[in-house]
Amino acid sequence: MTTLHLAVVTAGVSQPSSTRMLSDRLTAATVSALRAADPSLEVVTEVVEVRDVAHDLADNALTGFASPELQVRLDAVSEADAVIAVTPIYAASYSGLFKLLVDVLPKESLRDVPVLLGATGGTARHSLAVDHALRPLFAHLGALVAPTAVFAATEDWGGDSAGLLGERIERAGSSFARLVSGSPRERAADPFGDVVPFDQLLARSGR
Repeated sequence: MTTLHLAVVTAGVSQPSSTRMLSDRLTAATVSALRAADPSLEVVTEVVEVRDVAHDLADNALTGFASPELQVRLDAVSEADAVIAVTPIYAASYSGLFKLLVDVLPKESLRDVPVLLGATGGTARHSLAVDHALRPLFAHLGALVAPTAVFAATEDWGGDSAGLLGERIERAGSSFARLVSGSPRERAADPFGDVVPFDQLLARSGR
């Protein structure tokens, strides 16, 4: 059985938040599409709520040292096979809290990693930030950014718009699943993986 590690970075500041709701629905759509394509695939999902380590991020920015709680989150993202990243949009860009997490990720940790982008905002005019701010950020980091992203304005969660949002989420999840399936991450070889146990060496030497 193949295992795929999916990290979900969600940077909403309220609880509950529309950012977390969008993150959850993008995750569900992606996992569903992945399993439909390969029923034997095991998807392990790790949700990184950025608000939970807000103080840790500020301390890290000042001291250069990550707390144990923050390090767990950083490891989840940097070791993932694929990442879903969702942020609220403020002043035509991603949130400062979201960027703070991205800034402290290990260098090259997102290179060649498939990333699905999502964003939320008060009105549809903020949707331009996905292509003007979010996409260039992850392209700079060397990520394989999915061509289909999802922006959800406040009005998209109710009425007729809710159905259209659902369709966009399903489409993005399916597209991202295809990208992930075709881009398995190459993991660094364990330098001690081929070490022969000492007792076996003794047995080979006849001692």
